[in-house]
Amino acid sequence: MIICAGNNETFDFAQPMGIGLIETAMNLTRLCLFDKPEFLLFVGSAGSYGNHKIFDIIESKTASNIELSFLNGDAYTPLDNVISTNTTNKKETIVNSSNYISTNQELSEKFLNLGIGIENMEFFSVLKVAQEFNIPAGGVFCITNYTNKNAHEDFLKNHEKAKELLSVHVKTRIKELTTR
Repeated sequence: MIICAGNNETFDFAQPMGIGLIETAMNLTRLCLFDKPEFLLFVGSAGSYGNHKIFDIIESKTASNIELSFLNGDAYTPLDNVISTNTTNKKETIVNSSNYISTNQELSEKFLNLGIGIENMEFFSVLKVAQEFNIPAGGVFCITNYTNKNAHEDFLKNHEKAKELLSVHVKTRIKELTTR
């Protein structure tokens, strides 16, 4: 099953789950309880902490949930804040999820120092629910912005093209998989 966030980030081949960590967790849990999918693929936009360029397509099976205050040593968590469905031990981009969009370049560099490359608001919830229901899962993302003071404006400017690129990429990958 292919899923996406919703609102202005929908695709004709994906079922919307909601915006942010909470809506996604609630709606995806409800879906899994009543009609458990064999596989979950999340498709969405992402911000780059600096190593990925605008319109890069990133595939990942690893997400973190690290809040900005953690980076400054102003908070801690007893929860496991990194989750992965990657069983190949292949090095991949870690996707951080938060209900907030990063706009501080210095903090973005701290994410990079932790090995985290991009951010998307929903992906951690997707992987956490997938883990709970023992469902293989992954994500495909297109970079719309850098996580700096222009993040929102760049996201708005690049969002439609990013959705088009994601659509082409996912449909091509589906075609490749079904013709094997």
